[in-house]
Amino acid sequence: MSGGLPGLAGVDHIGFTVPDLAEARAFLVDVLGCEYMYSLGPFRDDHGNWMADHLDVHPRAVMRQLHFFRCGGQAIFEVFEYAAPGRNTTLPRNSDIGGHHVALYVDDLDAAVAYLRSRGIRVLGEPSSSSGPSEGQRWVYFLAPWGMQFELVSYPGGKAFDRQRAAG
Repeated sequence: MSGGLPGLAGVDHIGFTVPDLAEARAFLVDVLGCEYMYSLGPFRDDHGNWMADHLDVHPRAVMRQLHFFRCGGQAIFEVFEYAAPGRNTTLPRNSDIGGHHVALYVDDLDAAVAYLRSRGIRVLGEPSSSSGPSEGQRWVYFLAPWGMQFELVSYPGGKAFDRQRAAG
């Protein structure tokens, strides 16, 4: 054993909170092509601290509903909509603590960018080419309708890191 988390087998899902589940579902299914799987909720604890103790949210927070989506046959997104006293509605930037993005692999980056733009999705700049260990990869960021950052990546010939590891 290498001293890591016992039994770690992989990433199960990625969870994020959105302001409007209907808007998120339309984007994830109709624009990105994810598969809607199922919904749960609402969840609340009107008298105790379960929400705070288990989810680190305000004790009176209400998880209105959550949806599960499968994207690209692999990744599972668990998408929440909350109502909570004092919740922060400002999205973090990548440079902020807690900043994040979801990267999606595509076979043809240029076709994917053109498609997003044709759907009115804000793409941040033009695709960039990586260098160093990531040479062979091209990437670009785009924004979901609620402002969350996503990234498209493509490296059909592999990355330099992978080629060097295979050779050595």
